[in-house]
Amino acid sequence: MKHTYHIHGMTCNGCRSHVEKTLSEVDGVSNASVNLEKEEAIIEMESHIPIATFQEALKNDGGSYSIHSSASEYKKSASSDIQAPASKRSKGTGTFYCPMHCEDDKTYNKPGDCPVCGMDLVEEQNLSVTTSEQWTCPMHPEVLKDEPGACPICGMDLVPMQADSSAEEKTYQKLLKKFWIALAFTLPIFFIAMSEMIPNNPLYDIMEQKGWNWIQFGLSIPVVFYATWMFLERAFRSIKTWNLNMFTLIGIGASVAWLFSVFGMLFPDFFPAQFKTDSGAVHVYFEAATVILTLVLMGQVLEARAHSKTNSAVKELLKLAPNKAMRVVDGNEEEVSIDQIQKGDMLRVKPGDKIPVDGVITEGKTTVDESMISGEPIPVDKAKDDKVSSGTINGNQSFLMKAEKVGSDTLLSQIVKMVNDASRSRAPIQKLADTVSGYFVPVVVVISLITFVIWAIWGPEPAYVYALVNAIAVLIIACPCALGLATPMSVMVGVGKGAQNGVLIKNAEALEKMDKVDTLIIDKTGTITEGKPTVEKIGVFGDRPDRYRDQITQLIASLNSSSEHPLAEATVKYAKEQKVELSITENFSAVTGKGVEGSVEGKKLALGNTKMMEYAKASIASEMETEVQSFQKQGKTVSYLAIDGEVSGYVVIGDQIKATSAKAIKELQEKGIAVIMLTGDNHDTAQAVASELHLADFKAGMLPEDKLQEVTKLQEQGKVVAMAGDGINDAPALAKSDVGIAMGTGTDVAIESAMITLVKGDLQGILKAKKLSHAVMKNIKQNLFFALIYNTLGVPVAAGVLFPFFGILLSPMIAAVAMSFSSVSVIANALRLKSISIN
Repeated sequence: MKHTYHIHGMTCNGCRSHVEKTLSEVDGVSNASVNLEKEEAIIEMESHIPIATFQEALKNDGGSYSIHSSASEYKKSASSDIQAPASKRSKGTGTFYCPMHCEDDKTYNKPGDCPVCGMDLVEEQNLSVTTSEQWTCPMHPEVLKDEPGACPICGMDLVPMQADSSAEEKTYQKLLKKFWIALAFTLPIFFIAMSEMIPNNPLYDIMEQKGWNWIQFGLSIPVVFYATWMFLERAFRSIKTWNLNMFTLIGIGASVAWLFSVFGMLFPDFFPAQFKTDSGAVHVYFEAATVILTLVLMGQVLEARAHSKTNSAVKELLKLAPNKAMRVVDGNEEEVSIDQIQKGDMLRVKPGDKIPVDGVITEGKTTVDESMISGEPIPVDKAKDDKVSSGTINGNQSFLMKAEKVGSDTLLSQIVKMVNDASRSRAPIQKLADTVSGYFVPVVVVISLITFVIWAIWGPEPAYVYALVNAIAVLIIACPCALGLATPMSVMVGVGKGAQNGVLIKNAEALEKMDKVDTLIIDKTGTITEGKPTVEKIGVFGDRPDRYRDQITQLIASLNSSSEHPLAEATVKYAKEQKVELSITENFSAVTGKGVEGSVEGKKLALGNTKMMEYAKASIASEMETEVQSFQKQGKTVSYLAIDGEVSGYVVIGDQIKATSAKAIKELQEKGIAVIMLTGDNHDTAQAVASELHLADFKAGMLPEDKLQEVTKLQEQGKVVAMAGDGINDAPALAKSDVGIAMGTGTDVAIESAMITLVKGDLQGILKAKKLSHAVMKNIKQNLFFALIYNTLGVPVAAGVLFPFFGILLSPMIAAVAMSFSSVSVIANALRLKSISIN
């Protein structure tokens, strides 16, 4: 039999293989195939198996996935869930992920712990919570409205709904509460146990040792079965699913110590004399079990607080998002929630206000502080037709703007999404940690058993006591967590640091590759130059009268009105300034890397470079070339216009070189990076720009396929190539390069093809990206080195290798302190990235 089911909860290929494996292991299943894109599983079985059996299997595996007879059945069951009252509902994002990324970029829809490594899931930060405001009734919390008004039940005025604590904060507070409880019960146990070292122990005057053992047992119960019970649950689950992790070791070590102590109290005659004290009572280890668990809990508390700092960059970005705006309707202003703004709405932005959405200024002029998204501290002048972005701060003048991008389409939303996605991605260097972690826990358990055997056979008396204590110390000190956190923590902090400085990283792989880049290919227009071209001259060939120039202007601008290229926009803008009326263009077509063609007023037009003229079969006379070359040698771009197959005029367009380009190129070259300029412009223009920037390597007249071939050729030579561009014609080369870098001022296609996006869009951003990638990779290597060295040295010391030479043994309690702080120290080292300078 073969059945198809709908699977809910899968977000990555890791989920797919996990679900496939779980379903395949159900008794009676001969084959299970899971498709991630379709969210379905095809299960072959010998005889019919009820869907409840599969649901139970997935539930026992951690409950992250669910199986349904069809997608519509899932939607029906999901919609029937009763919504919690407004007062009980969390204001969090509802999206959680494992800080160690055990299943790649998998996310979860509820808090808890990772089914693989056991660590507490971390809540993702996004704009959906910060920008929305809801109202509720103080008497009837089940009432929830998106705008103020009266309660439909009692008539009372609705009040703004108070933001609930984030899941992150709730986790921290819950852990902190449990820690104080654990500490309150553990300290008495510790003092009772340590009192045995005091000569003529005064406690024995009150009660004999057996009685104090029972008190320790009683005090340990709240610690083991309440405050730290979650660790033992995680250990049991990890063994059951065979996803062995840090909690497997902690659970085994602490459980052995506690159960041994209980057994020793109940059946003291079972143990040989070396396990007993002078009073005849078996030596118990309640203090070891409780102190270990309490110290691990302290480590978790410190980690929870540290985790909140690693994504502080996203939180700072979220603070930029306004939740109110002033909408203008028929000349009247009204304050509205940010969620109510629609594309095309007219908005009034007052002095000092945050700009609510992305749009264009329609009236007024001002200065805007864009430092929060570009990293540049100097306010930018803005006037009519200039674009403004959500979250940036208006200066001291009011202006009117038209909303163009709202909600998740705004630049701020895209930045936050990109940072979240990149933070959850895995760097290739993490494969080392993953490989080691895969064998880590079983190897440590084996070492622990070997330690017990060696000490039991060759150790000094009481040999079995030494064997037990050292075997537990081995289990406790080993920390696969430090290895697992080494890469993700550095990536998260680094990506956030980049976002604050206008460098948006698509994934962790981009950081690793950017650090290895030795060759940088850059485009000219919009990358080296401002990307704001202006028409400097409209030229006419032959002895035609001056009035013919207006006709050439009209034809060029009319044809270009259908194009989105920056050069085309410049000609349209120029025509409007000259008050030239545009005509309708028919049969418009863009010829990539050459120019455009179409029909205007019955004339067949072709506009572009010499290759475009060849394409249009329009010959260029030598005197025409001479006239045009005089402009090209000045670094200007010149496009020919052919009317009905005859070259009749040209347009000269200038594009100023960015002030930062020369300095950035020089610094990149000093870092050993070969900088090559590839441009679709002619040789004379390219040479003029290259000379000004002291660039020895450049190639002109490059079509998209030429740029692609150049990238391939350099890669075949063993170069690690980064490509920076801003146009559609750069997209193939951006995608092919090892690291594609898009200018944020460029097209969506270029940005989509790139691994790194520069918000401001100048070469200084590439320098920032290079410095950032180097700092992050250095930090990751430090973390991996520390984690590997810690475990390499810690495990043998805990096993007692120093005892024969120096008489040094490691207490399981000291091992627990070292283990807890190993993870915290990795996070602390990653947090140092927040203070580095990449400017």
